[in-house]
Amino acid sequence: MDLKEEDILGDKIHDHWYYVAKGKAMRAFLGDIKVEEVLDVGAGSGIFSRQLLDHNIAQSAVCVDPNYEAETEEDQNGKPIRFVKSIENTTQNLVLMMDVLEHVPDDTALLKEYADTMPVGGKILITVPAFQLMWSGHDVFLEHYRRYTIEMMEKTIKNAGLQPIKSRYFFGSLFPVVAAIRLTKKILLEKGDIEAKSELKLYPDWLNQSLISVHDLERLSLFKFNKLFGLSVFCLCEKEE
Repeated sequence: MDLKEEDILGDKIHDHWYYVAKGKAMRAFLGDIKVEEVLDVGAGSGIFSRQLLDHNIAQSAVCVDPNYEAETEEDQNGKPIRFVKSIENTTQNLVLMMDVLEHVPDDTALLKEYADTMPVGGKILITVPAFQLMWSGHDVFLEHYRRYTIEMMEKTIKNAGLQPIKSRYFFGSLFPVVAAIRLTKKILLEKGDIEAKSELKLYPDWLNQSLISVHDLERLSLFKFNKLFGLSVFCLCEKEE
């Protein structure tokens, strides 16, 4: 996750429609997968691995992020969650890379770094921002290198020695509106009329809940087969023999 957006949303992040909807989509995408421990790469505060612990999808979590000031351990509803700056080997059978690969110059190398030492049969759940045409000051502010299509993400997965299992787009409900806004802002940014900044912000409770409800409907319908459009790419991949 993006630490800059965590700073913007503060302690409201766990209730923010974007992270609530994305967490629900993540859990739905994992299906019946359950593990003893999850590795959360580029985890920030560990919002997504905390959700897996809260819903008994994992019994413990290791969050790795080189930007941590110190290595610590917490308790999440009776389950241990550790925060470390690095790891030597991937021993977990489930790895999360939630909005991570777009932040590095060589996405294949980072993915391969974790895939090479993970157990055979281990799975990695990846999310990345979708479609380069959606590039805007939002991406500039968050220091992204690229946005992806499903085809791009699956190619990266295969180049890292992994096998894609399934891929979908999410946040398709907002795609037309956000596309129009971002294309307009892109023009204004290039002209120097506006500054690059994140588009995530706090909303009144009624609007926040409405956006959660909209994406509940999308998750139960469009998300099951959507390979056409959305703001995020979801990919689940596996290490084969």
